[in-house]
Amino acid sequence: MSAEEPLFRVVRGVPTAEELAALVGAIIVRTRPATATAPATASTWARSARPGTSRGWRAAGLPR
Repeated sequence: MSAEEPLFRVVRGVPTAEELAALVGAIIVRTRPATATAPATASTWARSARPGTSRGWRAAGLPR
């Protein structure tokens, strides 16, 4: 592909500038890699019920 060759071309019709801008925006969004969302951290309440924690809900009822 040469530097003068366009990345895409309109084969039929006469699009307006807004239509071309919408097409370019859609192509850019589709080609961008999806970002991985960070896993949600468990709340303190949810972590307290997990085995292996020293201060879980079971220990809450024990005398200190």
